[in-house]
Amino acid sequence: MMSKSKVIAITGASSGIGLATAQKFAKLGWTVYAGTRHVDRDREQHGHLANLHFIEMEVTSPESLEKAFAEIDSNHGYLDVLFCNAGFGFLRALGQATMEDIHRVYDTNVYGVMHTIRAGLPLLRKSDAGHLVATTSVGGLVGQPFNEIYCSAKFAVEGLLESLATYYKPTFNIDVTLLEPGAIATNFNQTVLGHVQETGGILEDEYKPIITQYLDAFSKRNSVPQTSESVAEVMVKLMDMEPKPLRIRTSEAAEAFVQYKVSQDPTGLDGMLNTRKLHLNL
Repeated sequence: MMSKSKVIAITGASSGIGLATAQKFAKLGWTVYAGTRHVDRDREQHGHLANLHFIEMEVTSPESLEKAFAEIDSNHGYLDVLFCNAGFGFLRALGQATMEDIHRVYDTNVYGVMHTIRAGLPLLRKSDAGHLVATTSVGGLVGQPFNEIYCSAKFAVEGLLESLATYYKPTFNIDVTLLEPGAIATNFNQTVLGHVQETGGILEDEYKPIITQYLDAFSKRNSVPQTSESVAEVMVKLMDMEPKPLRIRTSEAAEAFVQYKVSQDPTGLDGMLNTRKLHLNL
């Protein structure tokens, strides 16, 4: 007998926005499938809620996703919300990055979203009113220095979901929303900066003076404008919105930041660093 509860599947749910959203929805009574690459670890650390199920979802592996959604299909037969949240940041200039690094960013941040949607769409279509949500970033709307590879990946996801929205709602009754945070208080930024150190630190090249200035300003910030828990609250509010928006920024800071897209010419280092207040908005 199929469950009558609301069912949500979340990729990238081992930490940050994904984990906070999984816990929030589980406490609200939803059946939550929290996608992770470390099922046993995350189940032991965070699996105390009976309706919070950690499940293997490796977004770079279509086989992993197909297996996960087959389990959800067997247990429920439908999916109300698919939250494509898995992703990671990358801080290198295009002229510094290896092609291996670039492929790694795109494999998770772009192709991973595509794999997830392809695998989850049949279950979304079985819901009375499905909802597809993907985490992008203000970096998916506004290009930022030394984030060009990451930003281009998020721009791609923005274009993907914007295109799907043109026919998913009228054809399948599936709403589509792009969730666009600014800088958030998770281990996301630490992971990005950690990767810089693991791959040689700040390189001795023509980019060094600029990137040093940029990172120094970032490291001096004592706080960031939003927590992962507050982003999860935005996700909860999103569920009650009618009609569902195509795009939703998750904080006033994020909303203010994207105004530079239409109000100012971002070219030139001084304008990019100063008018954007030296935030590393990932």
